Amino acid sequence: MGATITRSVGGDDDSPAGGEGKSLKEMAGELGLEWIEFIEVEHLDLELISKASFQFAKANLILPLKIEDDNLVAATARPLDTQPLDDLRLLYCMPVKPVVAPEDVMIEAINRAYDLSADSAGEIIDDIQEEGDIDSLLHGLPEDLLETSAEAPVIRLVNSILVQAVKEKASDIHIEPYERELAVRYRIDGMLLNVVQPPKRLQSLIVSRVKIMAGLDIAEKRLPQDGRIRIVIAGNEVDIRVSVIPTSHGERVVMRLLDKAGMLLNLTSIGFNQDTLEVIEKLIHLPHGIILISGPTGSGKTTTLYAALSRINSADKNIITVEDPIEYQLSGIGQMPVNTKVGLTFATGLRSILRQDPDVIMVGEIRDLETAEIAVQASLTGHLVFSTIHTNDSAGAVTRLVEMGIEPFLISSSLVGVLAQRLVRVLCKDCRKPYEPNHEQLSGLGVDPSSIPSDTLFYKAQGCSKCRDSGYRGRTGIYELLVIDDDTRALIAKKADSTMIRKTAQKRGFTGMRENGFDTMIRGVTSLEEVARVTSDIA
Repeated sequence: MGATITRSVGGDDDSPAGGEGKSLKEMAGELGLEWIEFIEVEHLDLELISKASFQFAKANLILPLKIEDDNLVAATARPLDTQPLDDLRLLYCMPVKPVVAPEDVMIEAINRAYDLSADSAGEIIDDIQEEGDIDSLLHGLPEDLLETSAEAPVIRLVNSILVQAVKEKASDIHIEPYERELAVRYRIDGMLLNVVQPPKRLQSLIVSRVKIMAGLDIAEKRLPQDGRIRIVIAGNEVDIRVSVIPTSHGERVVMRLLDKAGMLLNLTSIGFNQDTLEVIEKLIHLPHGIILISGPTGSGKTTTLYAALSRINSADKNIITVEDPIEYQLSGIGQMPVNTKVGLTFATGLRSILRQDPDVIMVGEIRDLETAEIAVQASLTGHLVFSTIHTNDSAGAVTRLVEMGIEPFLISSSLVGVLAQRLVRVLCKDCRKPYEPNHEQLSGLGVDPSSIPSDTLFYKAQGCSKCRDSGYRGRTGIYELLVIDDDTRALIAKKADSTMIRKTAQKRGFTGMRENGFDTMIRGVTSLEEVARVTSDIA
């Protein structure tokens, strides 16, 4: 994260603040106040800021910055509004010296500052433990948690767990009950990490609070429940899918975080090399056919699909999707959620979509013969169809469709490409360490050590404070793209297995996922261990 909040590119200083057509900058000059273009949030005294509430700062677009010569210096975007300045003078018991900043800079600075100053879950638990009377906390809370004030420790704890998860860019939050303890874990960059262990006796209160936020029945503790929470953290809207299941030691909660601001919808930003990107561009602009994305759960298939749809989205195309669930809203695209309770499955949704005059269709997943058959027929009648399928590699998607019951000649006529993918963790650039792997490690990836140039640099993970001592920050994709050409169609029609399809494609220059991973590795993006870990199930 950058340390400086600056005004938006293309912004101007003409933000009216009560003057008649005067810019905010001109107004500051007339009032004799200093004008600032940026605020270095990371250099501010967060303890000083936290004395004023986030609600007060946001409502009045004002932010305490520092104490200078026994005066509180505060940035504001409303220099003519003196009441908030008086409030700060009374709160901090000292004179207030205002400086003026653009409104967009103030909004971002306030969000970032209070995001950084928020209490961690561990600090809140320490406060609860220091009070030393958990019994009074349990019995002092109202029976209906909806009546609990926002300052209640359990509400603060749950809010802190959510805020910290967004800060750490976690994809999932696990609240796991055991016989004598309660664990909270985050999944960050695909790996589960222990975060905090709240007191076991707070378990039912924490779970009840999450269930209330998700609109679930807090009295039902014997059956699984699913819900959804929508929150805003530091100005970013976050959707949270909630799953609650009963276990022998209490209810277990898993929350999937979908940060709309962090969603990548650009094909050039998700790890494709230039050659693969050029072929994908051609495939997604075809008038008809089926394009499949394969890989295990959590391999980024949905992100790739959304990026492809965003790339071809235009006013002259009617794009409709059927998804389970809808993870992100895409502007200009019709999105239908699966609802099995009322009989709306992928198959029935897809059948209905075909009566909506679509040009492009996206089916969240091909799970059964009925969905596969409708997708094939849609592609053969002039529609471009995107979908996902669970197979280990690209060639395996073909045999999976045959196993479902699709006739090979229909597959060869409709399928135009299969993209298999995995996500690898990206090495932390602040602490990655160059080293020289031995021959056995390289041979394990199917690489001939003698073919590697002598000046090639390899890096391995080390760990520092910026990457939580993991050695990695973020993830990127590695891919293999099987284009269905005439030779491959002939093999499919002859019911060739995936091994034969793959070997034939390799003779024509097909690049496997491990080779792609090796290329990502020698560019210093990821490590040999990561490539080996995520491609261990690929021949």
